[in-house]
Amino acid sequence: MTYLSALLLLFGGLGAAFLGVYLLYDMRNKQLLHKIELLDFPESYKKILSKTPHYAKLSTLDQKKLQRSILYFIYTKDFVGVELDVTDEMKVIIAFYACLLLVHKKTESYYEELKTIVIYPHAVVVKEVRSAGGIFTKEQFVIQGRSANHTVVLTWNEAKKEAYHLRHNNVIIHEFAHEIDFMDGYIDGVPPLEKSKYDSWVNTFYKEFKTLNSIALKDREWGKYKLFGAYAGSNEAEFFAVATERFFEAPASLKHHFPNLYNELESFYQIDTAKLLS
Repeated sequence: MTYLSALLLLFGGLGAAFLGVYLLYDMRNKQLLHKIELLDFPESYKKILSKTPHYAKLSTLDQKKLQRSILYFIYTKDFVGVELDVTDEMKVIIAFYACLLLVHKKTESYYEELKTIVIYPHAVVVKEVRSAGGIFTKEQFVIQGRSANHTVVLTWNEAKKEAYHLRHNNVIIHEFAHEIDFMDGYIDGVPPLEKSKYDSWVNTFYKEFKTLNSIALKDREWGKYKLFGAYAGSNEAEFFAVATERFFEAPASLKHHFPNLYNELESFYQIDTAKLLS
């Protein structure tokens, strides 16, 4: 056997193995989807959802779609509790807000790359090494949520307080907005968009972000930009995540003060949240 023949045989074998794994995964996924389709949505889950400010206002069709999506999310993600036991309430609330963001998007699966949800009882202190001008410093940060490496980290104390009331902030929505942002491979404040909508989105968001960033650095003359806060001015990705929070939590204020931003978010998420929550 020549070297070339051996090489072709090797790559052929690897290709066949890859195809076999893919077909097995696809078959198991279809079996899981079929199993979920046959499941009844528990009444206890509906009772939990009824306490949120969004669920009851959705159409019956959207509620039914979300019920399937919530079950799919719960059955395909690993929920890991740190110093707490993961409850059905935690799973349902996290799944609901994650899936609400995509309820009108054309997608076969929800957050396909996401594998794990880590839940802490309270805010977490993390240590990070940061570099500025070649100088490395070790700093401590208090976080209520984080999204990275196919994992979302949430603190239940904050998530629960924000889940049942409109508070402008919603850590679950914030972190899953980051997951959506990264669906095109980049976390840059630009989610997956149709080419025809890209320029309008970038121009609108970049203009408002630059203004907010300038105000946050000076810490004065906030005006209407107080709606976002300083954290949203740290980078474009955080601005998108906070804007998404306001779109779902304080849509009337966002639409009044930033109609262009509201229109871009409405076009992307394909839901008129100001009308929904009116």
